[in-house]
Amino acid sequence: MRVVVFRTCILTACLAASLFAANGPSATPNSAPWSSKAAAAYLDGRLTWWMGWPVAARDHETFCVSCHTVLPYAMARPALRVALAEQAPSFVERKLLDNVTKRVRMWQDVEPFYPDAQRGVPKTAESRGTESILNALILAGYDVPTGKLSRNVRLAFHNMWGQQLKTGEAKGAWSWLQFHNAPFEGDSQYYGAALAAIAVGTAPGNYRSAPEIQDNMKLLGEYLVRERESQILINRVILLWASMKVPGLLTPSQQKATIEEALSKQQADGGFSLSSFVGGWKRRDNTPLETKSDGYATGVVTYVLQQAGVTRDQPPVKRGLAWLMLNQDKTEGRWLAYSLNKKRDLSSDIGHFMSDAATAYAVLALKFAN
Repeated sequence: MRVVVFRTCILTACLAASLFAANGPSATPNSAPWSSKAAAAYLDGRLTWWMGWPVAARDHETFCVSCHTVLPYAMARPALRVALAEQAPSFVERKLLDNVTKRVRMWQDVEPFYPDAQRGVPKTAESRGTESILNALILAGYDVPTGKLSRNVRLAFHNMWGQQLKTGEAKGAWSWLQFHNAPFEGDSQYYGAALAAIAVGTAPGNYRSAPEIQDNMKLLGEYLVRERESQILINRVILLWASMKVPGLLTPSQQKATIEEALSKQQADGGFSLSSFVGGWKRRDNTPLETKSDGYATGVVTYVLQQAGVTRDQPPVKRGLAWLMLNQDKTEGRWLAYSLNKKRDLSSDIGHFMSDAATAYAVLALKFAN
């Protein structure tokens, strides 16, 4: 894939996008406090609950790695380490890493998250494809500070490439769990492939250029390019993130267009609502989607914009960060987000799922480049 060097045009595009800043909140990223300690306590508490939840338990004393609670935790929790004066992964992080490493090493022996025998075909293939990407992304992120790829991460990528589809309409992607639960398990195959690209681009040691994976990378790139136009906006935002990790997935004009479209969804309060990023998706209970700004959309968009070179002093990002600082629940430490699938009790454990992801991405957005 052709390498694209791209910074200046993104900044130029976002200067134009400052037109969206007319009615934003008065807070700035440095004027409204938020609590790293409360965010960490929330994230640690939620992962501890997940690890002990019987529904999440899997064979060989392991637990399921979820897109809404576990993966975002693994990406965000290290960003809080400096603020908490931690010198190493927390006890909860360590348990998560031990779980992922165990399943990576026992890949041929552990059962899939959802076997065909229990859930019907093709849940085994979907489970393997999904888990292989999540495992690689989690472990690659924890290898970054070392500057080199560990044996476990190499094995995780080996497992991941072994699940890549080599034929058919989705050639280059992976089978992905489909439970009709947006945004992670409902028509989310493209989202999963974009995560795979982020995992490769995150891995240290210039792994993305390794000769032995170039055929795989070619297939992945072709799939992401081929299917881009048919994707809902939130998936294209994730692709924008991937394009900053694996240059060449988007042209400069395509990156600019994605940024402008995402910014066109910014609300008067400076935040974003996930409902405006998912096309015509409807809840199963026929209740209307929540349209007010939420922590997940605001966290993801604001974080990805920064990844794409939009600085914190640019009005759209400044407004998004201000919204995040003003909207942390100081008692619980979380940022609220809402299910796309049904109206849920936000005080219930399942009702917390989207807030788990929202809190992690809010942390990533607020801590970026700090």
